Amino acid sequence: MNKAWIKTLLIGLVVSNMAAACSKNKTSGYVSPAGGGADTAVPPPATWQEHWLEHKQLLTRVYYDTSIAVYFDADVNRAITWPPNYLANVWNYTKRVYGKFGNETRLYAIFHAGKYSGGHPSTYFDASHDNRNVIDCGSSSATAWTAGTGNDLDLTTHEVGHIVEGASKGVHNSPAFGLWGDSKWMEIYIYDVYKGLGMENDATRWYNLVINGKDDFPVANTQWFKNWFYPIYTKYGGAKVLNNYFVLLSKHFPKKTIDGGTEYMRDMNWGEFFHFWSGAAGVNLKAQATTAFGWTATYQQQFENAQADFPGITY
Repeated sequence: MNKAWIKTLLIGLVVSNMAAACSKNKTSGYVSPAGGGADTAVPPPATWQEHWLEHKQLLTRVYYDTSIAVYFDADVNRAITWPPNYLANVWNYTKRVYGKFGNETRLYAIFHAGKYSGGHPSTYFDASHDNRNVIDCGSSSATAWTAGTGNDLDLTTHEVGHIVEGASKGVHNSPAFGLWGDSKWMEIYIYDVYKGLGMENDATRWYNLVINGKDDFPVANTQWFKNWFYPIYTKYGGAKVLNNYFVLLSKHFPKKTIDGGTEYMRDMNWGEFFHFWSGAAGVNLKAQATTAFGWTATYQQQFENAQADFPGITY
């Protein structure tokens, strides 16, 4: 496990806009049927003692099936009903697009109320969360998660997206995290999930929320969604181009062997980022990158170096 990456990710999640929005969650509603669903696999544990970060809660399993295991802390309203079906749909769609994430079929979804505002993920590579694919979502509101709409959906989906970037294709870590940060990849991932699940109203709502967003990285007033991810997504294959990036990354970017698999050895630079996304799209994206981020002599040199260093990526 790359502790530096996960530490950076967790810190980023806590301070991100999505985490800030989490504290604004309205109340939510959900209850589990007796017996925990129709699961023919080994049941997940009925209780789970947290032992990560500042989390110390004894969690109770409120639902499980072959796709999802949902856990609440003692303060979450047991009348909340939306997480199992919604997150099972998100997880199953994600696996259809990006492939499996380890040998277990389930996503483990943890919910807190009145504490741990924000969210974080963990993957099957990480002993910190008992080698499970986990999303852990908290809120400062004592009546969190009852809406099951809007930010409740956005934040939980956001956390699943971090599992994709951190554990796709059997490789641990996210070489682009230092470039796109906590939320930029999530913006297109969330949009695609809503589209892929036929949630057109939420896709439109999300599009309207992020299309005019601006960030100060890599330069002031950068519009990641509008000028980078959305044009690539709409022009070059939708979910297919998103998956292509992770396929190429797993085949070509430097890796090392770790316990339980492999992980990326280092972060990527901007020229490599443009090169790998060009390969995913099947076209040279220099012009799109110039629109989105500007173009510098450093970018040009890194781009040329990346083309030489990774000749198996063509476009």
